[in-house]
Amino acid sequence: MPATAAPAVLTARALLLDMDGTLVNSDAVVERIWRRWAERNGLDGDEVMKVVHGRQGHASMAVLLPHRPLEQNLADNARMLAEETADTDGVIEIPGATAFLAALEGLPHALVTSADVGLATARMNAAGLPLPAVRVTAESVGASKPDPEGFLKGAAELGIDPADCVVFEDSGAGIAAGRSAGMRVVGVGPRAGAHGPDVLVRDLTQVRVEAVADGTIRLHIG
Repeated sequence: MPATAAPAVLTARALLLDMDGTLVNSDAVVERIWRRWAERNGLDGDEVMKVVHGRQGHASMAVLLPHRPLEQNLADNARMLAEETADTDGVIEIPGATAFLAALEGLPHALVTSADVGLATARMNAAGLPLPAVRVTAESVGASKPDPEGFLKGAAELGIDPADCVVFEDSGAGIAAGRSAGMRVVGVGPRAGAHGPDVLVRDLTQVRVEAVADGTIRLHIG
């Protein structure tokens, strides 16, 4: 898809990065796992796929099966996390992710993902990407995206005001979380365009990182 954002420049003091769909293309695995789950639960796979991106698994289940007990969703989620962690077939980097992360070395940034530590590690390794030193994973938060907790926690761990952070996200839930946290959002990829990010890029090849002498990060978009 062509990017709909005009060339833009954003200035930030820290970047908060989603993983799936933003740094790592894991769509093939997500489709396999969730379509199997949909079939087991008598749900339409296409409708399920509209919900699951960006959220923790149990949070997606709560949306899709609102009357099902939380304990059952948590148990299902644990089984699916194990399946997803073991299945890295087709997991690759989003174009430009390697160069993008290399450009951020030594600059304030954090991974903020709905995956747990095991899944995040497996997918970043499968895509050949380094894990940022600061990571906010499913274990770190009490509420899943679209709640802003993860992004606010990432900003706090970096010691940066939320208003000075820029979020990179691909999903509706993630973009909503970034906005709720009071942050600007760069949307990455085709899913992002429908959810009103501040700017939109096709992939990370359309982002150039410039470290400014005063410690800020200048993002050249487009």
